[in-house]
Amino acid sequence: MNSFIESQTWGQAATNRAAQASLMRSVYVWMTLALAITGLTALYVAKSMTLINLMLQNSMLFWGLLIAEVGVVMYLTARIHRMTFTTATVLFILYSLLNGVTLSVLFLVYTLSSIATTFFVTAGTFGVMAVAGMVTRRDLSRIGSLCVMGVIGIIIASVVNLFLHNSVMDLIISCAGVLLFVGLTAYDAQKIKRLLMTEGTEVNEGTQKIALLGAMTLYLDFINLFIYLLRLMGDRK
Repeated sequence: MNSFIESQTWGQAATNRAAQASLMRSVYVWMTLALAITGLTALYVAKSMTLINLMLQNSMLFWGLLIAEVGVVMYLTARIHRMTFTTATVLFILYSLLNGVTLSVLFLVYTLSSIATTFFVTAGTFGVMAVAGMVTRRDLSRIGSLCVMGVIGIIIASVVNLFLHNSVMDLIISCAGVLLFVGLTAYDAQKIKRLLMTEGTEVNEGTQKIALLGAMTLYLDFINLFIYLLRLMGDRK
């Protein structure tokens, strides 16, 4: 009898681990897919002078796209548990497309070679920190909280510097941004792993939505890390 119970327990544990591994793979697959959509969209828009001129000559359109991005993220984050997984996926893809449109202006400011170099540096840094966050036994919650507060600080500083145009302050903000999103990458990777270990006992619509939300979190970490590194490393045209 005891052997039968132990066998069932072991089998259930193995099933849970398989489900968690599957969901964790989904997190990085969806994140990679979103990055690919953003990159291809940005490159397509940057090569279309019609679309670029439309954005540059109509500031209301550009700001409207930025507001739409924020709106999609806020709506998806707040209501993901109430919507279907299909709807959540469509919104995530929509956000990736919108982000690609707005990031297309980077191709007008920086050389293609420096964008490519910065992308690979970002990918390497992100990969190392994501692995570190997943394998470390240290609780990174405190570091994550400090990084979130730091991000709020650099957002405020960035808004202020829009009026000051201080190059030294811009350099400090960029360096701080890199450090903060390096820390957030490790923290978010650990947080997602722990959440899936708690909730991911099976692959269903609910756990898939958790994984999708995790993919969006890591996607945002990657994009922000890339932008701040590009501000430091990028060669301007």
